[in-house]
Amino acid sequence: MRYFHAFLLHMLLAALSVHAGIASASTTIMVFGDSLSAGYGLPQEAGWVSLLQKKLPARPPTRLVNASMSGETAAGGRARIEQALRTHRPDIVILELGGNDGLRGASIGSIHDNLEAIIEACLRTGAAVLLTGMQLPPNYGIAYTQKFQDIYAQLAARHRLKLVPFLLDGFGDRREFFQADGIHPNAQAQHRIVENVWKVLQTMLGPRPTIASGHD
Repeated sequence: MRYFHAFLLHMLLAALSVHAGIASASTTIMVFGDSLSAGYGLPQEAGWVSLLQKKLPARPPTRLVNASMSGETAAGGRARIEQALRTHRPDIVILELGGNDGLRGASIGSIHDNLEAIIEACLRTGAAVLLTGMQLPPNYGIAYTQKFQDIYAQLAARHRLKLVPFLLDGFGDRREFFQADGIHPNAQAQHRIVENVWKVLQTMLGPRPTIASGHD
């Protein structure tokens, strides 16, 4: 009987250990984008990625890393995604690229293929991908702008990804939400970007016991 009780105690301790490990498991989210995510022209704490941290659950801990670079293209992201994945080992990747390629008039095929290569690299590691769509100004022509916009929906459907259809939804055509260059969102717009991302991201995190309140 003594040995039986010792066995039960051992099993109980093992179960508690496993449960504690699950409860304390953290989630790492990596934002992989261009100047829109790097916070161009803004204090670091004012960018949408920093503001998003306030909405993430405290328990289990969720780590947010920003691997974005101003001026980055889909081609550039493709060249550095493997290293970023090895460095940060994310569970979720928020992919925000392609806008600079479109503004430079890159071929639709190259933008699509480079973004797909990034997505596939993430999926191979087991990371989930949240793809954020972008749109171009109408002066690029109806045919090109529509094909560019369609890239994101096509990739999301093919790889069964979560999608934010348009990162700047709700203000993309309102000049008062942009900096002097007319391209980069200002501080006022960052909270709107957070809400666009959070609506989809929270469905990827699953139920959490503690959700931080919205922006202060």
